[in-house]
Amino acid sequence: MNSSNFTQTTVQTRQAEARQWFEKLADLICNEFEALEKELPATFKELTIAQKFTRIRTTRNAPPGTDLGGGVMAKMIDGRVFEKVGVNVSTVYGPISSRMSQALMERQASRLNEGDQEFWASGISLVAHMGNPRVPAIHFNTRMFTTNSGWWFGGGTDLNPCIERQEDTDQFHAGLKQVCRQHSSELYPQLKRWADEYFFLPHRGRARGVGGIFFDDFNTGDWDNDFAFVRKVGQFFLDFYLSLVKIRQLEQWTHKERELLLMHRGLYAEFNLIYDRGTKFGLETGHNPDAVLMSLPPVAKWR
Repeated sequence: MNSSNFTQTTVQTRQAEARQWFEKLADLICNEFEALEKELPATFKELTIAQKFTRIRTTRNAPPGTDLGGGVMAKMIDGRVFEKVGVNVSTVYGPISSRMSQALMERQASRLNEGDQEFWASGISLVAHMGNPRVPAIHFNTRMFTTNSGWWFGGGTDLNPCIERQEDTDQFHAGLKQVCRQHSSELYPQLKRWADEYFFLPHRGRARGVGGIFFDDFNTGDWDNDFAFVRKVGQFFLDFYLSLVKIRQLEQWTHKERELLLMHRGLYAEFNLIYDRGTKFGLETGHNPDAVLMSLPPVAKWR
């Protein structure tokens, strides 16, 4: 599937495959996170009943009688393990407005062409803010985007601990490196560098976490291979984070560490409100603002 064989039938088939994967992955993540919430000791809040996800259907602002797509926002708040975790899955489409085009063209290597008038996008986005400061927060998202003239994937994942553990960082990056090598030996350095540049706060002169991988406008010309890579990134994220939470959630924390966590969350809020392109694109496309801003931490502090 490339520019030469980008037929309407083919693209619709690929869109359906991608949408089904994102929705399946979202359900799997929610089920696994609810299991952690139930099974692990409550080191944040001494609740006897574990929290569960609440799901809200979201839609884009659209004129009466028109459909521009939407999705499902799943949130779990004030739990025994998860202070706030949101899992969004959506499929949106419609005309490309001038403001949307501007937001897309801000990317490092935009594939948007002047003749592109319609778009379709489907994806999953997740952010987990943990109650125990020993458990790192994490971000993950993957998506597929198509226009009149082509397609591409985007996404990434980065780890955001307030108490950095070198062994956690090393394991995270080693796993991502292995996933990337299955696709190309040159991919990991490229995507790691992109993440280091993207998840950086210029006004603070520092990164918001310990990095990860980031990719946008990703299209090698081999749709099946690229889609397989996107699926592997999602599966690695889930396997790694489940294992990490099970270890770190058992550790006791101090009031001082909790204060460090709240301060560190300020970096996350600043990045998402000032720099994050996904936030800008979501608001520009008229999607539900609560879903777009789902990634913000529940509580944060600034001195």
